[in-house]
Amino acid sequence: MQSFSRGWSFLTQAWGMAFKDKDLIKPSIYALGVGLIVSIIGIIPIIGAYLLLGESGIGQAVTFVLGALMVFANFVVTYIFSGMTAYLIFGYLSEGDGRMDKAWAIVQRDFFDILTLAAASTAVNMLKSLANRRNRRGGANILAGLARSAVGLLEILWTEAAYLILPAMVIDDLNLTDGVKRVWEITKANLLLIGISTVGVRTVTGLIGFILGATGALIGFGVGYGIISVIGTGVAGLIIGISLGAMIFFAFTLVASVISSYTGTAYHTCLYIWARDAEKAQAVGQSIQVAAPAPLAAVLG
Repeated sequence: MQSFSRGWSFLTQAWGMAFKDKDLIKPSIYALGVGLIVSIIGIIPIIGAYLLLGESGIGQAVTFVLGALMVFANFVVTYIFSGMTAYLIFGYLSEGDGRMDKAWAIVQRDFFDILTLAAASTAVNMLKSLANRRNRRGGANILAGLARSAVGLLEILWTEAAYLILPAMVIDDLNLTDGVKRVWEITKANLLLIGISTVGVRTVTGLIGFILGATGALIGFGVGYGIISVIGTGVAGLIIGISLGAMIFFAFTLVASVISSYTGTAYHTCLYIWARDAEKAQAVGQSIQVAAPAPLAAVLG
């Protein structure tokens, strides 16, 4: 409960920053639109390959490669806009203003590093996909279960590491290798603290996402059912009712996605800034504890 309370405190303060500087939230919104377009474009050749080649060996190979490319493209989009958010928050905390032009220039500067991070995340994602596929084919056994659990744990750890590596790239201009080293140095001294605070933030954003999704589903169903009841169960009534209900549900899920994306990026950025400042203080022999950025201080207690 204490972890949940701290997570809620961070969320309110992080969004307090966003309300004061609207630029901070813009990349999370842009990421949704661009990501949706990339997914729509990417799914077309996958469907085409499946229809043409079916489930043959070459068909599975082609769809796997196309799927990997689509996952890679989505990671690139996510990391570009998350990187912009990270630099905007850094600018807000250090200069009092997050500027979109500076954030865009930074992600352009670090575009190749972002590509390498996206490639690494894609490899982890595909490894998990292969493990799940082999598990389904081979049936349930202890070794397959252990392998799937190990790959699942790797994905969780890498996802957390990636969102700490990203601020290292855009704030300190580090490449993937140096970013991994920096994150390892940060986490090995604060592993338990990072784990507990991460759980708190994720629990809060997950709960908000669930509430928004359930609310959207209920409202969408109610509106759709009401329209169908009024117009009738003909084609027009069904199309209008189902379409409007789906749009309402989709709108709520988009809001939940923006909240989760911005909050998660803000948390990891503040965590990296705090650890970075603490490292600098230790390097010059300062014994005074470095204060965490205001939103993060609520989580760290």
